Order: sequence, then C-alpha cells, then structure tokens
Amino acid sequence: MKIEIWSDVMCPFCYIGKRKFEKALEQFPQKNAIVVEWKSFQLSPDMETDPSKSIYQFLADHKGMSLQQAQSMNSQVSQIAMNAGLTFNFDQAIVANSFNAHRFAHYAKSNNKQNEAEELLFKAYFTEGKNIDDYDVLIELGTKIGLTADGVRSALESDLFAADVKADIAEGQLLGVRGVPFFVFNRKAAISGAQESVVFLQTIESTYSEWKQENPAALNSIEGPGCTTDGGCD
Repeated sequence: MKIEIWSDVMCPFCYIGKRKFEKALEQFPQKNAIVVEWKSFQLSPDMETDPSKSIYQFLADHKGMSLQQAQSMNSQVSQIAMNAGLTFNFDQAIVANSFNAHRFAHYAKSNNKQNEAEELLFKAYFTEGKNIDDYDVLIELGTKIGLTADGVRSALESDLFAADVKADIAEGQLLGVRGVPFFVFNRKAAISGAQESVVFLQTIESTYSEWKQENPAALNSIEGPGCTTDGGCD
C-alpha cells in the first residue's frame, strides 16, 4: 500500500511529522507492505537564498512580525521538535530556496534513495545549519547515501527533475494540499499536519485493512498428492 507525503524541506513540522509517522509505522506489523513516497511542496517558492540573513529576520519580514516574536515562535517549535527526538538549531539555519533540494530528492528517488535523502535534507537544514540550495552541500549529502558526486552534480547542473517537482506541487493542489506535511493513505484518507503517532497508526491500520481486501495476495501453494474436481487423484 502506498502512502504519499507532501512536504517542504524548510518546514519544521514536516520533519516533526516524519518522526511521528515513522514511530507509528514501526509499530505496524505489516510495515514491509507499505511503500512511502515523498512529494515536493514549496511553502515559499519566491524565497531568495540569502546566507547573510537570519531565519528570524526572514520570518519577521515574511510574516510581518517582530524579531522577538519570530524567535519566540521558533523556540516553541524547537521544544516540540525536542519532544519528538529532534534537535533544531534555528540560530544556524540558512535562508534558502528549497527547489533544488527537491530536485535532489527526486534524483535520489530515481536511485531508490528518496527516504534517505529526505532525512539528510531535513537534518542539514534544521540541525546542521547547511545551505540546502548549495550544490556542493547537496553533492555531499548525496555521497553520504551512496550516490556518486558526478551523478548528483550532473543532475543539478541540468534542468533534470524540475518538471517532477512542479508536477508534485500541481498534483498536491488538485488534491487540496494547502499546507504541509500532508499524508495521503492509498488515496482513501489524508492527515494534515504533524499529528500524534497514534493518529497515524490508526489511519495506517484502517486504510491497510481496506487495501488488503481490495488486493488479496495470491496464496503460495506447495503441490502434493491429492484429488481434483475432474475425478483425478494422484
């Protein structure tokens, strides 16, 4: 059964939601029957990458709040992240457009490394204070998950996967995605936001049960002596 997750690398609740979802999936006995697919989304598509600007200044400008309000808001988010087992270092976060990071994730997906790429992208942005719009940073992340540096650079320096990112965003809009994270279970149910793990687990269980009824697995049969309806016995 497929579970699709629309998210943005610069969304703190996407990282928090990822952890809560993973905790739920780990408790699901049939977890190996679940396929997770990450989908691109951009909260601030017009954001200009600017390593000289703090994330607090960006939020203050973007949301029309004071620096103190921005710092207070991120402090609260950091506490929520900590409760989920994550460390957020907003003081080090680099203001960066996420489009190239999404292209990188799609390249990783083409090499069956999408989930690993998503984890490293979130960690790079929220914990390590790395510029996720910098090709060298993305190449470094790629090599950590077994991709070749030349392969990552070649993909980034072309327009490869740009259409895939845009297609994900357009598809999400058609499904009604207006914010992230947004989890879609077998195209039958959806969860918006970083809900608690029990909510994810209940939804996985219910949608999987329905999916199982619609997709009964063929029995593995071991042949031996017996009789058939045509009267033959051997």
